[in-house]
Amino acid sequence: MTDYLIIGAGLAGISFAEKALQNDKSIFVIDNNSQNSSKIAGGLYNPVILKRFSEVWKAKEQLELMEQFYAVLEEKLKCTFDFKRPILRKFFSVEEQNNWFSASDKLALAPFLSTQLISRKYPGIDSPYGYGEVLQTGYVDTALLVEKYREYLLDNLWFREESFDYAALLVETVGIRYKDIHAKHIVFAEGFGMHANPFFKDLPLDGTKGELFIIKAPKLDLDVIVNTSVFILPLGNDLFKVGATYNWKDKTNLPSEEGRIELVERIQEIITCDFEIIAHFAGVRPTVKDRRPLVGTLENHQSIHILNGLGTRGVMLGPAMAKELFEAIEYETPLDPAIDIRRFKTKEKK
Repeated sequence: MTDYLIIGAGLAGISFAEKALQNDKSIFVIDNNSQNSSKIAGGLYNPVILKRFSEVWKAKEQLELMEQFYAVLEEKLKCTFDFKRPILRKFFSVEEQNNWFSASDKLALAPFLSTQLISRKYPGIDSPYGYGEVLQTGYVDTALLVEKYREYLLDNLWFREESFDYAALLVETVGIRYKDIHAKHIVFAEGFGMHANPFFKDLPLDGTKGELFIIKAPKLDLDVIVNTSVFILPLGNDLFKVGATYNWKDKTNLPSEEGRIELVERIQEIITCDFEIIAHFAGVRPTVKDRRPLVGTLENHQSIHILNGLGTRGVMLGPAMAKELFEAIEYETPLDPAIDIRRFKTKEKK
């Protein structure tokens, strides 16, 4: 009997699979490659909401777990995908500078906001008001992580690419059975694909489409990530990843003309040099209206679980939420009420 059958091999599925393996549990992963938000994500980790200069929920704990988690994974997979990079918030006015320094005085934000104004001039960007530097930031090459982890699973015969057939799932006295697999638990980590899941389809998962570019800009000289209305992430060889848009209506993974126009306009607000669009990607992020993940166990079925709703901060949330779910299953540790799917049942009763 396998300990965990995991449905989905994006950031949520990888995080849970690795947490289980690190605790000597056996796993098997099924993924149909239909959800690509993890692969095309910007992958930034940033403890501050730069639009409002406010702290990301539980940022300190998430960063600590994340750093250790990815370090272990890099060693295991023999590749580097976690890159420490400063994130600079470009200021557009003296008022924004003042708001930054006010925020840096707050106890929760002080570790993350530098009080030294960055006045360095980067070729290709006009920045008369300078930048604020966010500390403890960087990005994860999510496409490389997903690719290498899938290879690792395949090498160990722990992976199958297929669409999950919900009708074939049997709940037994002990665990579940799915075709030829008998497991103690099943964890659904399907991202936006959750809408096809009859066990959890009533949860309020609201997909948000995001579009990104890879651009070539030889006259843009950056060794940091610049974040304003979009982020500009240097990849080397004059290439930059730029994103992202937010569309709450379109639920397809197809790049759109609307998204292209919006990104081009935003890029032109930030950089002053010419650029060429090399690639255009799109994916639907699994987001929740209360901005908290969906973690928990199906009522009356102690073998069926969910790990979803990581939204725009999957690289930070994945390891922390996997830990929460694993400990809830294995040690009956109560979940944080803010992420527990039972919070929606409570709201219904009220």
